[in-house]
Amino acid sequence: MKKLLCLLLTFAMLLVSATAFAEAQPEESLFKPGSYTGEAQGIFVPVKVTVRVSETEIETVLIDATGETPELGGVAAEKMAMAIMMAQTPNVDTVSGATVTSNAIIAAATSALEQAGADIAVLDANRKDTKDDGPKEEKTIDTEIVIIGAGGAGMTAAIMLKQAGKDFVILEKMPYVGGNTTKATGGMNASETHYQKEQGIEDSNALFAADTMKGGHALNDSALVAMMANSSAGAIDWLDTIGAELPKISFSGGASVNRIHAPEDGSGVGAYLVDRFSAKLNELGVKVMLETAATELLADADGKITGVKAEGPDAIYTINTKAVILASGGFGANEEMYTTYRPDLKGTVTTNAPGATGDGIVMAQALGADLVDIEQIQLHPTVEQTTSILITESVRGDGAILVNQSGERFTNELLTRDAVSAAELAQEGSYAYIIFDQKLRDNLKAIEKYVKSGITVQADTIEGLAEQLAIAPATLAKTLADWNEIVKNQRDTQFGRTTGMKEDLTTPPYYAIRIAPGIHHTMGGVKINVAAEVINTEGAAIPGLFAAGEVCGGVHGGNRLGGNAVADIVIFGRIAAESAMAYIGE
Repeated sequence: MKKLLCLLLTFAMLLVSATAFAEAQPEESLFKPGSYTGEAQGIFVPVKVTVRVSETEIETVLIDATGETPELGGVAAEKMAMAIMMAQTPNVDTVSGATVTSNAIIAAATSALEQAGADIAVLDANRKDTKDDGPKEEKTIDTEIVIIGAGGAGMTAAIMLKQAGKDFVILEKMPYVGGNTTKATGGMNASETHYQKEQGIEDSNALFAADTMKGGHALNDSALVAMMANSSAGAIDWLDTIGAELPKISFSGGASVNRIHAPEDGSGVGAYLVDRFSAKLNELGVKVMLETAATELLADADGKITGVKAEGPDAIYTINTKAVILASGGFGANEEMYTTYRPDLKGTVTTNAPGATGDGIVMAQALGADLVDIEQIQLHPTVEQTTSILITESVRGDGAILVNQSGERFTNELLTRDAVSAAELAQEGSYAYIIFDQKLRDNLKAIEKYVKSGITVQADTIEGLAEQLAIAPATLAKTLADWNEIVKNQRDTQFGRTTGMKEDLTTPPYYAIRIAPGIHHTMGGVKINVAAEVINTEGAAIPGLFAAGEVCGGVHGGNRLGGNAVADIVIFGRIAAESAMAYIGE
């Protein structure tokens, strides 16, 4: 991300009057005048905060969060710079969804101010900001369509609606856009695409659908799966038109051929798409109502959608509308909700964005929406447990292997996610290490964030890596030698792996990340049909209510293939927009 500089002047925001300001100041000086810089570790990189102070005030705050996630860290830096200026203390509220970066900013700002001689307790006692606890203003908005959620599905729908000239409102409860899409690291599955044809890859919509049904243990809604497969090439073409090309194709677990489409440089597909979607919305003049949560869906006596209730920082909204597109995501960050359906998952690490709390599912249920596959919750096998950082499946797809604490392979690394997760949990300690080399790192940009975040272990030799992992060096060396022989012969007689074997692991330095399964995707949700209409418990469509993305069930069945979530949000986000437009035009 671009270097974020949040430089704010005190006099533009704090002074009510010169007299009032003078009366509020302590008699003694608070700071040694000058500029001071503090530093603290964020998610991926150290965050730096530079403050300029006079004897009595914090005059400017400069936050450098370069390297943090733009959709989370960037928002935190901008909001907290202003908050520190307003409060005249570093101890301000963290930004929802960006707790790690927020706490790093607070720690760095505290360090900088202490260098300036500040007593933080005194600053806290004299904080300048006040909160208005009075009633919020009530506002009414009239529009044709309301989109609830500005993740991948919601932003896709918004672009479609704006390009068609429709009047709509898009709500997002978090202070940033992206939702769980920001967590997607691999790519988007699609079949019969022009990229596949250009690269000589033979694939078919029927094979894509068959792989998805097999991966989902045939619990999937076959009609939804067929719609996704048959619409996937068109979705790739549409992404091309908005500047979100996905030309790099590789293999992902559960696929019969190379099918997962990713950015050219191998960067995480989620952040890439969110950036492109956001840029397109800005270009089109679409304003997302951030920090504004939908709280209720409104319908008339016949069950027909009539509006949405929502609450923002300063107002409570009644939004009158003809149609609603529910794109609010799943519930993988809501332990109370997912343990209701899966008590065995209590205490499991989650990779989900903090906004994935199932609000849309609950609101739809209140209108009689049916649920499907709600107990089907996917574990991702490669999650770093102390940070919840997900290690993209592309690392294994590009040639990495998994070893246990004994330094031995124990599974075909590219089986479906549920199978690999189960294999890991069966190992001593219920964890494993993902092993790769410098060549793989050079070819996959996503790995840079893992290195910057400090979760990788590296060494110039396999034996040196083994020593750092407390693994017998000879055992790990033999495992790597055996693997490289498998790659050379293109035959895995031990576990039957047939894909992700183009490159051996022979280029030092060598890397390892300790991983274990984590909650990754809630495959169940509201029931929809192929037109993205929400279906009620009596089997009929709820008039005016459409849904797309992880809020829905049926597409993935009992296990989601890597790359299908992004396909889901783009394809059904487009379908929901088209169906909503057709509905209001009736």
